[in-house]
Amino acid sequence: MEEIKIRDEYIKLGQALKAANLVDSGIMAKVVIQDGLVTVNGEVETRRGKKLIDGDIVSFDGETIVIKK
Repeated sequence: MEEIKIRDEYIKLGQALKAANLVDSGIMAKVVIQDGLVTVNGEVETRRGKKLIDGDIVSFDGETIVIKK
């Protein structure tokens, strides 16, 4: 499980996927999110702009990342 450290109160889902190197670009993030391939805290999330906060867990393609403040 990889940790993504955030400086602000939140990071958007698409940005988190890019920061964790799970996707190569914002376009790729948009596609995998809209296709329902990403979960946040165990629920499918289809909004690229979903705000992730400390403690949120994101899963995609067998990888899991946790958001830490």
